Amino acid sequence: MASFTERVLILCKTYPSPSAKYAETSCVAGMTEDGRLIRLYPVPFRLVADDQQFKKWQWITAHFEKARDDHRPESHRVFVDTIACDADPLPAGKQGWPQRAELLAKLPVYSDFAEIERLRAAGGATLALLRPARIIGLDIKKADSPTWTDEEKEKLLRLQRQFELFDEVEEGKQIRLLEKLPYDFHYRYECELDGQTFAYRHKLVDWEIGALYRNVHRKHGDNWEAAFRAKLEQDLPSKDLMFLLGTIHRFPGQWLLISLIYPPKPPAENPNQAGLF
Repeated sequence: MASFTERVLILCKTYPSPSAKYAETSCVAGMTEDGRLIRLYPVPFRLVADDQQFKKWQWITAHFEKARDDHRPESHRVFVDTIACDADPLPAGKQGWPQRAELLAKLPVYSDFAEIERLRAAGGATLALLRPARIIGLDIKKADSPTWTDEEKEKLLRLQRQFELFDEVEEGKQIRLLEKLPYDFHYRYECELDGQTFAYRHKLVDWEIGALYRNVHRKHGDNWEAAFRAKLEQDLPSKDLMFLLGTIHRFPGQWLLISLIYPPKPPAENPNQAGLF
C-alpha cells in the first residue's frame, strides 16, 4: 500500500486505554490542510504524554498509509520515525483563535448527533465535529477499578515496545505516566433540530480531561469535584463549545467524546447598530 506525506493539525489526544487485540495506547486525530479529518494509528504513548512531543493545535508532518486492519475511513498508519513537528502549537487567545477558526471552518460541523450516526451507519464518517445546543450536566461515576491491573499495564505498553526497547527505569516512568483515572466522566447535552430537542450522553476521553482531574485533585485533594465541575459545567459551556466525536474500533456504533474545542463565542450583534447604516 502506497505511503504519502501529509501535514496534520493535531486536534485530539485521548486518555490511554488497554486493548489486547489492537494495543492502541491512545487515539490521536487531526485535520489535514485541505480540511479532512484523519485518525493516526499506531501512536506510542510517549508521543502523547503531557510534556512529550506533539501537542494539541500543533502541526506535524509525517508519512502515512491507509490502515490495513482498521476499516474506518479516517484511520491511517503513521510512520512514527518520520514525524516532524512545527516549532510551536497554534496560539490561543484573541490573536490565535481567529487563525484556528479559519482552519476549523474547512470542516463540517453538525448540529445533531443523530445525523452523525446516520452517516456512519451508511458507511461514512467515524470522526465528526458537533456543536451541541446546550450542556445539561456532567455525570461523574467511580471507575470499576481505580488502578490498572498488571495485565492492562502490559497491554498499554505493548505497542511502545514495538518502537523502542525500554530499560527498567524508562518502563517504570511510562507506567507512572499511565495513571488510570479513578472516575468516568459523561457529558449530558441537548441538540436542536427542526424545532425539536434531543438529549444525548457521551463519555469524555479527552486527554485534557485526565490532566484537569489530576491538576484539581493535586490542588484541592478530596474537594476536587467543585473545581472540576466549574470548568466543565460553567466555563467551557460559556464558550462556543464543540465536540470532536469518534467511534471505537471494536464497537463501530459506539461513539466517544474524544476532544473538546472551545473558541470564544463571537460577539453578539448590536441590534441598534444595524439601523445606523
